Amino acid sequence: MTESELFERARNAAIRFISYRPRSEAEVRERLRRRFPAPLTDAVVADLVDCSLIDDAEFARAWTDSRSALNPKSANAVRRELLAKGVSKDVAQDAVSGIDDADEALRAGRKFARPLQEADYQTFRKKLWGRLQRRGFGQSITSRAISTIWEELRGCGSPTEAEDR
Repeated sequence: MTESELFERARNAAIRFISYRPRSEAEVRERLRRRFPAPLTDAVVADLVDCSLIDDAEFARAWTDSRSALNPKSANAVRRELLAKGVSKDVAQDAVSGIDDADEALRAGRKFARPLQEADYQTFRKKLWGRLQRRGFGQSITSRAISTIWEELRGCGSPTEAEDR
């Protein structure tokens, strides 16, 4: 097999890999290195970057938007995910700069609160607390989100007032 044929095989493999969902440069490089030599992998990745088929900044924005829409997490949690995908610190920071943890915590909490509507406040708080903490939200943001969601569900004042009624 000639060098150009091998290059085309590697390039086609990379294009198939990125056709399922956007990928970071590091993900494509890692995938190609399983089957192709490093110099060829580097050449294919460079070609795909030049053709704008791989763009870490665009990948990071898409990942952040997807997280926000489908599975809200804190900016810090999304940043860690991007770093694990091989995105540079600066690109990851730029991508998550627009995330408002308080809004994301409310959105995530509302989603998880539906099955807990009939629970007492202590059960509601305990279960929602764990869910929000696992998604990377800090204690103060988690606490405010739980109080706000409880008030929305009950249409009342503070949780302690609601328990007294």
